[in-house]
Amino acid sequence: MIETWKQFLTQQGAHIEQDTVVDFGNPSAERETATRGTVLADLSQLGVLAFVGDDAATFLQNQLTNDVRGLHPDTAQLNGFCSPKGRLLGNFLMWRDGPDFCLQLSGDIKDAVLKRLNMFILRSKVKSRDASDETVRLVVAGPQAESAVQTATGLMPDDAMKAAHNAQAMVVRLAADKFVLSLAPEIAPDVWNALKASARPVGAPTWDWLRLNHGIPMIVAATVDEFVPQMVNFDLINSVSFQKGCYPGQEIVARTHYLGKLKRRMYLTHLEGDRAPAPGDNLYTPDMGDQTSGMVVNAAPAPAGGFDVLAVAQIESVNNGQPLHWKTADGPVLTIKPLPYSLS
Repeated sequence: MIETWKQFLTQQGAHIEQDTVVDFGNPSAERETATRGTVLADLSQLGVLAFVGDDAATFLQNQLTNDVRGLHPDTAQLNGFCSPKGRLLGNFLMWRDGPDFCLQLSGDIKDAVLKRLNMFILRSKVKSRDASDETVRLVVAGPQAESAVQTATGLMPDDAMKAAHNAQAMVVRLAADKFVLSLAPEIAPDVWNALKASARPVGAPTWDWLRLNHGIPMIVAATVDEFVPQMVNFDLINSVSFQKGCYPGQEIVARTHYLGKLKRRMYLTHLEGDRAPAPGDNLYTPDMGDQTSGMVVNAAPAPAGGFDVLAVAQIESVNNGQPLHWKTADGPVLTIKPLPYSLS
């Protein structure tokens, strides 16, 4: 986290732990606001990797799951990076910033992902760097998000996964009411203050709750190399292309798609209680006995109590109404909730 930005957020009332804004003093009220109002969150807990050079587009096209050729200065993209086994090592929100291709990902894996991608640059005309502290990233979500962002930045993409830029700011429209901003550090306080007139500052867990209820997973250190892209619904959220050329793990990903061999999907679920589930926690169903039936992808406190959880689970077990137990075969049960998109 940029030190001057950290000082600014602290002055704004932020409670910060390990460069993550946990809350602004009243997490339960922040979560409640997110259900019906407009919220504003810092994204310093996420990393940004930047790739630049004559061969940057070709290099990334040959490494990532989505079609980088379709990423233009006025667009954004969800994407992923797989091992040769076809398992995700990371996933990204991508955009163009001048000559740079920017990949935003979980901060706890950025160093490992950058190191691995660097292994494949070889003689390509590509330079990479950790650009996490070059900009301030924010997210704004809710019914007044569009007007707030336009007033604060003068920018407004006209559709989902579109981007708009000026010399000091970039706005990505994730959905009708959700926006990611990447700002020059010197203008970030003024933009924050302008947004705050319409949006309530909230901690990262509140944004995580909104993101996972939108059905968007985030690969973190505990889930690296665990999921084929389709297991976390990449094919349903436009994060993988089946028409592009080869990339690490592509043969396995394509075989899963064309031969219909997918056995697990990601579901939105709810867990009651005060014990917080964590990414990588195992899940069980009675039909699988002591064998794990799934895994927690992400979790966040829910406004009404308990936790909402993105969970990968056996499709057959879920379709047969098998209860999904957390951590042990007789542990607390996760209740399936509807996702904003169809799993069929």
